[in-house]
Amino acid sequence: MKYDVIIVGAGPAGIFTALELVKNNSRYKILIVEKGRAIEERRCPKSQTKKCVGCRPCNITTGFSGAGAFSDGKLSLSYEVGGDFPELIGADRAQELIGYADQIYLEFGADTHIEGVSEPLKVREIRKRAIHAGLKLVDCPIRHMGTEKAQQIYGSIENYLREKGVDMLFGCSCQDLIMEEDVCKGICLSREGSSKQERYEAPHVIVAAGRRGADWLQTLCAKYDIAHKSGTVDIGVRVEVRNEIMEEVNKVLYESKLIGYPRPFKNKVRTFCQNPGGFVSQENYDNDLAVVNGHSYKDLKSDNTNLAILCSHNFTEPFNQPIAYAQKVGELTNMLGAGQILVQRYGDILDGKRTWAKELAQSNVRPTLPDAVAGDITAAMPYRAMVNIISFIQAVDQVVPGFASTETLLYSPELKFYSNKVRMDENLVTNVKGLYCLGDSSGWTRGLMMASAMGVWMGRRLLELEK
Repeated sequence: MKYDVIIVGAGPAGIFTALELVKNNSRYKILIVEKGRAIEERRCPKSQTKKCVGCRPCNITTGFSGAGAFSDGKLSLSYEVGGDFPELIGADRAQELIGYADQIYLEFGADTHIEGVSEPLKVREIRKRAIHAGLKLVDCPIRHMGTEKAQQIYGSIENYLREKGVDMLFGCSCQDLIMEEDVCKGICLSREGSSKQERYEAPHVIVAAGRRGADWLQTLCAKYDIAHKSGTVDIGVRVEVRNEIMEEVNKVLYESKLIGYPRPFKNKVRTFCQNPGGFVSQENYDNDLAVVNGHSYKDLKSDNTNLAILCSHNFTEPFNQPIAYAQKVGELTNMLGAGQILVQRYGDILDGKRTWAKELAQSNVRPTLPDAVAGDITAAMPYRAMVNIISFIQAVDQVVPGFASTETLLYSPELKFYSNKVRMDENLVTNVKGLYCLGDSSGWTRGLMMASAMGVWMGRRLLELEK
């Protein structure tokens, strides 16, 4: 089968590449290949079973729109949030792309309300407390779609692309690239339940496999000498507190993006993906790795707020397997929880003891992930990361009094896999002719909006080549 453009992965980067092409009446014949299912077929059985049943592939992380369909649907509207893509093309250009992509989300039904811009004086007060605590507050306007609304929006985008003639293959895994004399000519894929490989050829192959595909892309980089450098992995926890503790920050900022470099190690530690009234969730990777995440709905609310605290690890020579390192941390934590997510009270960590289910039942903070296993996350978390997280929580407590209370819950493992950063120029050209790498799997973006912006930029580059 021959196409002009093949996109591997139907996450935001791949989606917005296709959108930019069809919105500009491109003549390119486009194919999107996705390991998961179409959005209308994505269902997580846990709502009925009350526990993860280990779907393969996981319906929360794979399928049209990737993890975005089951995330809380937050669109960060500042170039300062979402990865290193602005370093590649410039801050002003990145901000313009974010504004452009945001308008597309609005066209497909995103909420017009923007969080975090209505009370600047209160933002100043929160920033003052952050500075006093040695933290940096990144105030970023947020457009919150909500988990249920995000699925509707991406469903509309999927239907639009179909109507415009974009071919989509779901339940298909890209097994390999077709390489001829150091030029990428297409892909080999296999359909779900079949070992037979099919060839699809195109002069432009775009890999946009998301965080889920980071490990796979790393393998391709090694196999075909795709120029790259070791990327960052984030190892951390998902923190859950009562809404009353986060009330001011939730109202003023919706998401408090705090960054610190706590002593003695001075690794970068940051908050990520804050969900007021949200729910902690579990995601499963194909290698049976269970990781924790969080989301929030527009209408359905809990009594708690959850957010991630992530410690960034950048490795130097001779080590070059950061993703494998983070996976080992996750596997060890899963082992302690018998394959489930572990949860522990902050006060028990300080007291050097595990948490028991009876203690959780007596606490003000009731877990919104009911099948999380009470235990001891410190038995699996690396010392460096754990010390950084504890120090950071103590600093956040100066910004949000009560954050470091005895009953604050820490879930583990929260892991963010970012592919080794693929080397490319501002036109997204790699050292392999015909091959482009986008989104979180490229190592250049983190999150829905920046990946969407990178997809728009890729679409514009292809449109120039079409002239």
